[in-house]
Amino acid sequence: MKTSIYLMLCCLPIFAACGGQKQEIPGEKYKTLTVTTGNQTLQSTYPATLRGRQSVDIRPQVSGVITKICINEGDIVRRGQVLFVIDQVPYKAALETAIANVKSAEAKLQTARLTADSKEALYKEKVVSDFDRQTARNQLLEAEAALAQARAAETNARNDLSYTEVKSPVDGVASMIPYRVGALVNSSITEPLVTVSDDAEIYAYFSMDENQMIDLIQQYGSLEEACQKMPAVSLQMSNGKPYKEEGRIDAISGTVDEGTGKVSLRAVFGNEGHLLRNGGSGVISVPTEYKNCISIPQSATYELQNRVFVWKVVDGKTQSAPITVYKYNDGQNHIVLSGLSEGDVIIAEGAGLMREGITVNTNLTSESQK
Repeated sequence: MKTSIYLMLCCLPIFAACGGQKQEIPGEKYKTLTVTTGNQTLQSTYPATLRGRQSVDIRPQVSGVITKICINEGDIVRRGQVLFVIDQVPYKAALETAIANVKSAEAKLQTARLTADSKEALYKEKVVSDFDRQTARNQLLEAEAALAQARAAETNARNDLSYTEVKSPVDGVASMIPYRVGALVNSSITEPLVTVSDDAEIYAYFSMDENQMIDLIQQYGSLEEACQKMPAVSLQMSNGKPYKEEGRIDAISGTVDEGTGKVSLRAVFGNEGHLLRNGGSGVISVPTEYKNCISIPQSATYELQNRVFVWKVVDGKTQSAPITVYKYNDGQNHIVLSGLSEGDVIIAEGAGLMREGITVNTNLTSESQK
């Protein structure tokens, strides 16, 4: 009797443990999602080069030695502001010579006019011949032409003197200056005196494939409509941070580059704080919205022989299924054109590591792709 009671007491913990053990649900635990339809915006990225609204290389129009530099490198300059002064002495002398030549030509013209008038009167009195009269007339015409030439030379001399003050044609920011006082410069120098960039607005130039451009034209109807109706674009600066202001595409090239097969586009961004600079770089993100579509993460797909597959969960087991996806993506999601229907359950992650017929715990909560 004591032995029976002892055995019952020993078995009680075992029965208690068996009674408290939870029933395990069969199948492996994998992250799944339930396919839904909705609107999806894909961000396509393109490397871009930045240019000021107007960037002008400043070169001298006359030759000479730089006698004064009126700005510092990186200064904000205004239109008409003097940037450099080139040695003015020879050009002032040339102007004075031109002015003297004009006065001399005016005197000669007066003399020629008096002579012509005198010959005309004498001819009427039959004192001189018609040859003498015509010669005086020709000399008058020659004197008038000489005066016109002298005045043109004076204008050129004044212009040359004015060109010794090199002025900015635009508002903007000055670049670095490769020349110093005493440098001999002329209109054919390879490197400009300075570059002035009007960066109140910044143009971001980028390119997309011809087939993408054709898609845009078909979507919006024309290049003009695409420029007007395309959504705002964003810019990632060279330091990897997003630029605070959105931009808009305001120009699309009407031709395709034969060498690259790409079409050039231009996006414009405000630059009130002058954060963006001429010659910089960045990455343009162009959003494209797709309505009532199926979108799945790329982690839910794998490729085999240039085809894209997913793992459907059918009757609790994995089943490989080919799908057709849109040719463009944002590096994270695929737009599914065929092969999936709303309500299908697929493996959400690690598709490349799965195999056919794995039992999946479908009682686990699955996600819906938003």
